[in-house]
Amino acid sequence: MKTIRAISIGLTIWCLGVASFVLAYGLPIIDNQVLQANVALVLIIIPLVWAGSHFYYKKDRSTNGLLLGTFFFLISAGLDALITVPFLILPQGGSYTSFYSDPWFWLIGLLMVGVSSFYFQAKIRSKSPINL
Repeated sequence: MKTIRAISIGLTIWCLGVASFVLAYGLPIIDNQVLQANVALVLIIIPLVWAGSHFYYKKDRSTNGLLLGTFFFLISAGLDALITVPFLILPQGGSYTSFYSDPWFWLIGLLMVGVSSFYFQAKIRSKSPINL
């Protein structure tokens, strides 16, 4: 695994994800702003991880998609612990426990791993020569 490359792509995915969450939270579409922002993040995380996987596999086609997706998720979870929770969740009365036990957090993590794994299977592994 090209660690620096994966970290920089994971950081980009996280930044764009947080920006989309904050933007969706501020739009007055439905009364439940948290639900609205989480749905928006679920919808945007799919193309973000797909694009991130695409950029990663331009340089390294050997890393399994499950590993790459897990790495993206761990980067996001770590940045959430350092930045998102202290600056966005705690001031609103939330806690680390409420953030990390939220089913939306785990759904988004599962999507990150799943999309990266699917990209690997569909675009990388299917194009590799069969080793007998």
